[in-house]
Amino acid sequence: MTLRILLILGALSAFGPMAVDFYLPSFPTLANVFGTDVEQVQLSLSVYFAGLAIGQLLYGPLADRFGRRVPLLVGVSIFTVASLACAFAPSLHWLVAARFVQALGGCAGMVVSRAVVRDLCDPVAAARAFSQLMLVMGLAPILAPLAGGVLLEISGWQSIFYCLTLFSAVAGLAIALWLPETIPAGPRPPLRGALGQYLRLFRDRSFLCYALTGGVAIAGMFAYIAGSPFVLIQLYGVPPEHYGWVFGSNAAGFVLMGQVNSRLLRYRGPGFWLRRAVWLYLACAVALLAVSLSRPAELWPLLLPLFGCIASLGFLMPNSAACALAKQGRHAGSASALMGSLQFSVAAGASAMVGVLHDGTALPMAMVIALCGVTATLFGWFTGQIAERTV
Repeated sequence: MTLRILLILGALSAFGPMAVDFYLPSFPTLANVFGTDVEQVQLSLSVYFAGLAIGQLLYGPLADRFGRRVPLLVGVSIFTVASLACAFAPSLHWLVAARFVQALGGCAGMVVSRAVVRDLCDPVAAARAFSQLMLVMGLAPILAPLAGGVLLEISGWQSIFYCLTLFSAVAGLAIALWLPETIPAGPRPPLRGALGQYLRLFRDRSFLCYALTGGVAIAGMFAYIAGSPFVLIQLYGVPPEHYGWVFGSNAAGFVLMGQVNSRLLRYRGPGFWLRRAVWLYLACAVALLAVSLSRPAELWPLLLPLFGCIASLGFLMPNSAACALAKQGRHAGSASALMGSLQFSVAAGASAMVGVLHDGTALPMAMVIALCGVTATLFGWFTGQIAERTV
């Protein structure tokens, strides 16, 4: 895989983090502008996750039938137009609707980038490629909240969505000029068989367990994304323009562990490391819950286990994706779509649960993350029972 393709795939994978992390510092501002509270603004985040879950199911069969490029260009175009609509939102309802459409476009890059990696790589090489992609896409959660906080301070919340419009337009141009078609030559599955393909994947217990091991852990990260603006900015008084530094430090741990994972894959397969990383995630999640129950007066006791939770995803995300897609062959697009849809369905529920449980403390965020840690560990244990020890 060439560096150019890797960079394009990294940008496509960054659509999700960019569209989420960029506007997080603006939550309190949006609440004031639209005359509501932060919990209502969080609805725009949950709706975005729901759009990602639904949209990915559409792009998977399209990517298997028509190739990787055409669905990508359509999705990026939708994202560009919807981002501009967000910037002109006159009400919270408009913003929520535009965010849903934005998600329907943005998920094309997430589905197809995973399928392209599967087209070009064997399972171990795919896990390494996913780890390398995290180095590229990891810049998004590090830089996006920082840039979002600065733009919010200088130009207002609309400028955040103007930047997303520009980012997606440039990504679309790069796809059109430099991303080749990677789907293997030969007959392609018809669209009418898409439902049957999804049913086959639902019956594949190995695929489901690998997908959900990573997916439930990722849901914990999105609970953190949904809850952190309140916890950091309002509860502990972190200025919006400094919020990105805290958020970025956790993202840096995530990127670093992704690179460690890439090195460790020289010695054992992704399945081996996946089943061990879930225990690290669980330990950090339980520690976070224990600290939250004590309601510390300072922020740093919360940040330590939170850093461990996010950093452990550097092992969980690439290895779960590589294991889930390893045996899917020509149906990698549909498998990638279903995996992403399952993951973001859980993420939408987790982020919504943080808002529903809101009690003015960090406890709701910690409770949801701990629940995700327990569930991910159970799925990780099941993978060891029903799948090969290495993939």
